[in-house]
Amino acid sequence: MAKITLEQADTIINAALAKGKEAGMSPLSVAVLDDGGNIVAFKKSDNSSVLRFNIALGKASAAIGMHRPSRALEQVAKDRPHFAEALTAASGGKFVPVAGGSLIKDGDGTVIGSVGVTGDTSDNDEIAGLAGIAAAGLQGE
Repeated sequence: MAKITLEQADTIINAALAKGKEAGMSPLSVAVLDDGGNIVAFKKSDNSSVLRFNIALGKASAAIGMHRPSRALEQVAKDRPHFAEALTAASGGKFVPVAGGSLIKDGDGTVIGSVGVTGDTSDNDEIAGLAGIAAAGLQGE
């Protein structure tokens, strides 16, 4: 089974940050996790706020933990708030169910990790993360 590499994680992060800068987004923070939910890399733009690490980690953790993009988990949280609260507790607070957390898949469609982006609107965070995944030659969901 393929594993996400540090080089791929760096590419994802740098491309996501570049996309944010190019699009005039607010300062972004980006976390990349492997398929086991372990952090591979993190980077933040200058002037990112203090909680951005936790939010990026929470979006990426939600995606990899539930094997679906954090955007889809937003609806789950609206429909079943008690379940979302339980997931937040079970994950030690690393469950942020809003857009910006995407799955990273290899060329065969196997999930090899996730990316969490925060700093702008959740929609823009997701756009930046998916751009980073594409720049690494991987598939995003």
